[in-house]
Amino acid sequence: MDNKKKLIETIHFIRTKTNIKPKCAIILGSGLGDFAEYLENKDVIQNSDIPHYPKSTVVGHKGKLVFGFLNKKPILAFQGRIHYYETGDLNTILYPILVAHRLGIRKIILTNAAGGVNRNFHPGDLMLIKDHINLTFETAYSVLQESKYSLKGYVYDKDLIKTAVDIADEKNIPLREGIYVGVKGPSYETASEIEMIRRIGGDAVGMSTVNEATLASLLGMKVIGISCITNYATGVTNLKLSHAEVTEVANKVKHRFSELIKAIFFKIC
Repeated sequence: MDNKKKLIETIHFIRTKTNIKPKCAIILGSGLGDFAEYLENKDVIQNSDIPHYPKSTVVGHKGKLVFGFLNKKPILAFQGRIHYYETGDLNTILYPILVAHRLGIRKIILTNAAGGVNRNFHPGDLMLIKDHINLTFETAYSVLQESKYSLKGYVYDKDLIKTAVDIADEKNIPLREGIYVGVKGPSYETASEIEMIRRIGGDAVGMSTVNEATLASLLGMKVIGISCITNYATGVTNLKLSHAEVTEVANKVKHRFSELIKAIFFKIC
């Protein structure tokens, strides 16, 4: 069954579970899923119940679609994501973006946990993604199966970026800006790979987001991305890396993260 037929069945199922029709969505990265708890009057759908919807297997990704309201504004929160290393299939990891588009989402906030490559970054920092470098060597174009789509400019919307910067300044929330580098994973990068990433302009590195952002932009959505720097990348310090550290740091900054995300949402949606 091709994606078009799968999407019809997926959307039909979701529509039977909720009447909420948001125009804005957020994908919550590793350790950041608790943001969905701020939503009111929620309709929660388990990913495992949705026909054809991929299942997340990573700790810190709860695997739910949460429809609800923030200050009476409708929003869809993807509580967890699927990474390339879980399936090895681009169609699978990008299926949530196709679902978001079919549900009528027009603006999407992509969040992730990332390693700090920039030596001025520290665990707990929040970084606004100005642009990305895709080292997954995969292309979101292949998922669309049509030639009519093309990027019209920057993947990350310049107006949304400016809005986020203004909000952070107004609320006195420290916010870094930088280039996110996406890799396939699942292993952490070597010190030499991190040095290469730094030399080509990367400030943070992670295992998601780049193909999601590209596909969302191709489909006409306005995209903004925010990384939570959860660890120093290999070679920046002598510390060993672990996924437990990633989720622990993300949990420590969740209140500051949530304050920023809510303020951005209220402004753009």
